[in-house]
Amino acid sequence: MRVLPFKIPKPSNAAILFQVDQGVLYNALHHHEEIQISYIKKGTGTLVAGDTVHSFSAGEVIVLGSFQPHVFNSDTADCLMYSVFFSTASFGDIFLQLEEGKGIADFNAFAKAGFKTSITPEIASLFQHINTAQGMHRLGHFIDLITVLKIKKNISLSTFIYERHISEKDGKRMSAIFDFTLANYRQEVHLNDLASLTSLTPHSFCKYFKQRTNKSYFSFLTEVRIAHACSLLEAQREIPIADVADRCGYKTLSHFNKNFKKLMKITPSVYRDKDRT
Repeated sequence: MRVLPFKIPKPSNAAILFQVDQGVLYNALHHHEEIQISYIKKGTGTLVAGDTVHSFSAGEVIVLGSFQPHVFNSDTADCLMYSVFFSTASFGDIFLQLEEGKGIADFNAFAKAGFKTSITPEIASLFQHINTAQGMHRLGHFIDLITVLKIKKNISLSTFIYERHISEKDGKRMSAIFDFTLANYRQEVHLNDLASLTSLTPHSFCKYFKQRTNKSYFSFLTEVRIAHACSLLEAQREIPIADVADRCGYKTLSHFNKNFKKLMKITPSVYRDKDRT
């Protein structure tokens, strides 16, 4: 398995594609030329985007930059996601140089690292209009969408900007690391297992991972665990926090609380209650 150079099935005469994904989201690490703007209508899970890990839940809008490696790991099989795909190449250089097209080129640069934000009635309505409209009307709604997203408060998804080329060897290794982590974060993870998985020594593995993500592997593992904890706290509000810690691979509640607050800047209990106030 490698970082798949995914081909978006877009008609040759269309610059914008609207797609509906239901059930379990596509869970292979992949990238594509098109910028992806996704509205999570239903479901929770974990998103790996570039070098970082985030939880995702209903009511969020996620923007992924061109060629940004990513994978959605659904918690349940009943997810619903609406997505808009586009690439600047589909519009042509002449249009992008015009005043009407300049916003599209600007958004391409703005979205390179990816970001997420919350849905609003206006944004939800624009997704609906893009789905049903045709021709210039669809283009107008699309330009309105990227204009709103550009000025809305957001959270960056990644610290790295990804270009087109990712070697097959690197893609295979990083995909294996991500798959192993997402499958095993609930239990104790040993460095020797990862070294064996990637055919490296433990020291070489640590160096390899940090060079490509700008963080240690165990920092990444912590992000995966805390992202899953956030999903649980949002989706299952009555579950005891000690059980959340256990389901995310923590043997002690104190260690979980310490790591959660370090990453999220608030305690798990405050995070769980934040949407109720």
